[in-house]
Amino acid sequence: MNTRFHSLLLTAGLLAAFHAPLEAQDWAHWRGPSFNGSSPAKDLPVTFSKTENIKWAAKMPGPSAATPIVLGNRVFVSSTDKATKTVVAMCLDRKTGKELWKQEVGQGFNRDNNSNYASPSPTADGERVYFFYGNGELAAFTLAGQKVWQRNLEKDFGQFAMQWTFSSSPTVHKGILYQQILQRNVPVNGRGKTDGPIESFLLGLDPKTGKDLFKVVRPSEAKQESLEAFSTPIPYTHAGREEILISGGDMLSGHEPKTGKELWRWGTWNPTRIGHWRLVPSPVAAEGVVLGCGPKGAPVFAIKLGGKGDLGEKGIQWNSESNREITTDVPTPLYYQGLFYVLNGGKKSISAVDPKTGIPVWTGQFDSTQVFENTPTGADGKIYCMNHRGDVYVIAAGKEGFKVLHKAEMGDEEDRRLRPSIVPSGGNLFIRTGGTLYCVGK
Repeated sequence: MNTRFHSLLLTAGLLAAFHAPLEAQDWAHWRGPSFNGSSPAKDLPVTFSKTENIKWAAKMPGPSAATPIVLGNRVFVSSTDKATKTVVAMCLDRKTGKELWKQEVGQGFNRDNNSNYASPSPTADGERVYFFYGNGELAAFTLAGQKVWQRNLEKDFGQFAMQWTFSSSPTVHKGILYQQILQRNVPVNGRGKTDGPIESFLLGLDPKTGKDLFKVVRPSEAKQESLEAFSTPIPYTHAGREEILISGGDMLSGHEPKTGKELWRWGTWNPTRIGHWRLVPSPVAAEGVVLGCGPKGAPVFAIKLGGKGDLGEKGIQWNSESNREITTDVPTPLYYQGLFYVLNGGKKSISAVDPKTGIPVWTGQFDSTQVFENTPTGADGKIYCMNHRGDVYVIAAGKEGFKVLHKAEMGDEEDRRLRPSIVPSGGNLFIRTGGTLYCVGK
């Protein structure tokens, strides 16, 4: 064979190997392929433990609240490295759990004792995978592990004015990488720039280069800590109009995807402007509404999609003020098979809710002594949740009532604040504890 022709074929093969068009069962974002926590994955195991139905278990270099993502035969993990006090981007072989590559992205481990810098989850578009960390580092890698670009958003836009460690995850969608920075308008505990105004904004970047495409300021009437949000931008299309949904600063808003321009806003779950209502849950949209979840026992509000400007009271389809069991402080609700599933992490309960009316179909109580700050996922007719200690609950999805199918103690001895979501993909479950990533399968 002609040597040059052979080299061209080899190069083409390598390029094909490191470019993976997203498949339906890939999990390329912490909220999954539909950005709502659900997956079309089938044939998932109902029962498992640390020794049953485990295909492999990979040791992690340090704790992280990040949810792994899965593309084809690769699993991408954001993590701290406890030994070196750094944050790292990792790639594992899906079939074996073998480490394919590991790249140090930045120095630092944590800012407070409740979380660490590796809390945001990575995201991918089939060509590159993107990692963001609470110290501002944002980096893109090829699927083979070659760094494409890196920048620090704190250096570019000023230190984040946050009481806690910043941990919003990035979203890549249709050629734009989105990162929201929702923060206080004044420094807090010595954090935040002092040489100019502090703004909350939505940033759109070119995934190929990391350069800014737009920066849109998002004003808010929230006060103090209520300006801070740890949510993630969510793409959604309703009646032919695609938008980027953002939750935080006591309100929901929808933005034009190509420019970041605000299309509409609604607020508030905080009418008295309480100053300590930081916001964690991301938006979740389905069947003509998007859910906004206030913190600390506040109601869930379903806001009608398709509007323009300030929606006001007319924008509300329903809220859960009459049933305060339906609330969430940290977990983002799941939409799966025609129902919203709202995990009340503090009360250790979950409710299946009708999207049109907000009326609960059922509410169930977990036999957990630990709270839940993990966001539930749905696949194969089942819902998967994990509490702070790593107890994984498998419950039946659907309208027939709350039914626990299985409980597995997957946490490590030192685990106290586990938050990663469980990832269903292609017949496997990926469960991240403080020190281990498990691949579960029949």
